[in-house]
Amino acid sequence: VSISVSTLQSKENISLLGNRKLYFDTHALVCLLEEKGFTTQQSEVIVSALVKIMNTNLDMIYKDMVTKVQQEIALQQVMSHIAGVKKDMIILEKSEFSALRSENEKIKLELQQIKKQVTDEITKVRADNKLNLNLEKSRVKELYSLNERKLLEMRTEIVELHAQQDRALTQTDRKIDTEVADLKTMLESHKLDNIKYLAGSVFTCLTVALGFYRLWI
Repeated sequence: VSISVSTLQSKENISLLGNRKLYFDTHALVCLLEEKGFTTQQSEVIVSALVKIMNTNLDMIYKDMVTKVQQEIALQQVMSHIAGVKKDMIILEKSEFSALRSENEKIKLELQQIKKQVTDEITKVRADNKLNLNLEKSRVKELYSLNERKLLEMRTEIVELHAQQDRALTQTDRKIDTEVADLKTMLESHKLDNIKYLAGSVFTCLTVALGFYRLWI
């Protein structure tokens, strides 16, 4: 495909191809190629090929691009969609907040009821414990008083037993002393009787001995 240099050249160093602008000087590129040994026809063919390649690339690029109007319309659509989503989120947030608030109030009431029940149970347990403690104190006091009375009675009995034992010992001592005295008296009496008996016996023996003595003389 041949393209003339006059068609490709632009006064402002901007090459035109159809309605598109090429931001480089095609004539300068042709001259550069001629300086490197290419002929004018070869240089134009090369530049034409480069322009077509760039045109193809631009077609592919422009295919995926949108215009400013389309961009604004798409942006408005996106913003409208975002506004709708935001509105839905606000409504959902309000509804969810209301539901959470209602649930929170419900939980708060349940907690208050549980707190009241726990407080009542604690009060009841304290009252029961206080009553049991008072009863236990009364029972301990009664047991202490009973033990004190029993101890006093035992002390009284012990003192009485000691007194009885002392009286019995005193009586026994007196009885023993009396019996010992009686025995001493009886022994003294038997002793005198024995002395008298011995004296009588000795005197009789002496009398008999004197009688025999006189008979022998």
